Amino acid sequence: ANSFVVMEDRDFYNHSGIDIKAIIRAVIINSRNDTIVQGASTITQQLAKNVFLSQEVTWERKVKEIFLAQHLEKKYSKDQILEFYLNNIYFSNGYYGIEAAARGYFDKSVSELTLAEQTFIAAIPNNPTRYNPLTNYDNTVQRKNLILQQLYEADDIGSLDRYMAEIEEVVLNP
Repeated sequence: ANSFVVMEDRDFYNHSGIDIKAIIRAVIINSRNDTIVQGASTITQQLAKNVFLSQEVTWERKVKEIFLAQHLEKKYSKDQILEFYLNNIYFSNGYYGIEAAARGYFDKSVSELTLAEQTFIAAIPNNPTRYNPLTNYDNTVQRKNLILQQLYEADDIGSLDRYMAEIEEVVLNP
């Protein structure tokens, strides 16, 4: 779970479903480009979009996403939101949810995965085509190592854990 928080939404445990600074920054960048090129979505907003809204990129959908995110934050705890998110995101190759991905790629439960395998799986949802482990294994490993670096810098893991997870060869067992 920390892999997703550190990469997707560092302030997840501190905001109320939306990141005002990120939204303002995205509005400025998007208005310069006259289109939506930057999202600024929190994990809660991504959950709202994935479960309740379409994937179309419009200002109207973005506004609905913001209101839904705030509603979700009032109704559920942060841990529940993160659990819903992890159980709904796409991990490529037909796998929705982190448990399905763990079983599909490693024939193990999430609780049985090593740190290297956990961060390897966490790499995929950012771009399920680019980080598809069956077709772009090296890309997935590169992003896994980036996640490990971010976890280390956030003091979520120590240097030895980071090193061991970086050198561990991730063996798929689909």
